[in-house]
Amino acid sequence: MADEGRSNKKRKRAKRRRSDKNKDFTNSIPDATEPSGQDIVVSTSSDGKKSRRASGSSSFLDKMRARLSGGHFRMLNEKLYTCTGEEALNYFNEDQVLFDVYHTGYQEQMLHWPELPVNLIIKWLKEHDPSFIVADFGCGDARLSKNVKNKVFSFDLVSKDPSVIACDMSNTPLDSSSVDVAVFCLSLMGVNYASYLTEARRVLKPRGWLLISEVKSRFDPSNGGADPNEFVRAVCELGFVSALKDFSNKMFILLYFKKKDEKISNGKDIDWPQLKPCLYKRR
Repeated sequence: MADEGRSNKKRKRAKRRRSDKNKDFTNSIPDATEPSGQDIVVSTSSDGKKSRRASGSSSFLDKMRARLSGGHFRMLNEKLYTCTGEEALNYFNEDQVLFDVYHTGYQEQMLHWPELPVNLIIKWLKEHDPSFIVADFGCGDARLSKNVKNKVFSFDLVSKDPSVIACDMSNTPLDSSSVDVAVFCLSLMGVNYASYLTEARRVLKPRGWLLISEVKSRFDPSNGGADPNEFVRAVCELGFVSALKDFSNKMFILLYFKKKDEKISNGKDIDWPQLKPCLYKRR
């Protein structure tokens, strides 16, 4: 009987040891809700409740995601500057998520600008006749239409808003001589940008306004950019008169024109300067 008692005790001790090992193993498995490869910090609040948060590598992962997103934006941005409007339209129609990626990156870049040109154009419109009909070529998030009383036709490659018309900017659904103001705010992208301006002239009424804002580096001849005087000359040959040239801002320029009454050129025989692509550097 004594031997049997000792045997039972041994079996119980062995069972307890196996149980303890299983507990240790179970405790070593990370919770499925916890980010893998991260330190979990447990803190206790004043009311005694415990909370857990990931530390250390979570910020590293956030930085890596931001870098991947930024690289994707730069790739899309370069494509828009080096293809035609029709090619860009087809590209984004195949995967409209890419358009969201681009505009998210674009908004991030704009955060570094001390002043946005669209705000100056909004101010200009508010100082002029509110009955002016406006065509916003390359509207982005349609900020212009949301901040003025004017009737605004907003165009871009993809429509993420009911007020935005998706199209190639060289072929809009507007009637000829139907708008008073045509706006290109950082949107003369693409190797066939001249066709966008030709379309703007078509839809503008006689003596209508053409408002252009572009990144300043694109018009810096000393750094591979176009000669701004050559650009102004080409636009005037298309059938406009120069009304304003503002180079005072360090980030962008403003060029305003008025359409002539008579048709001057079809745009095909004009020697358009090549605009330097605006390629963002990795920050």
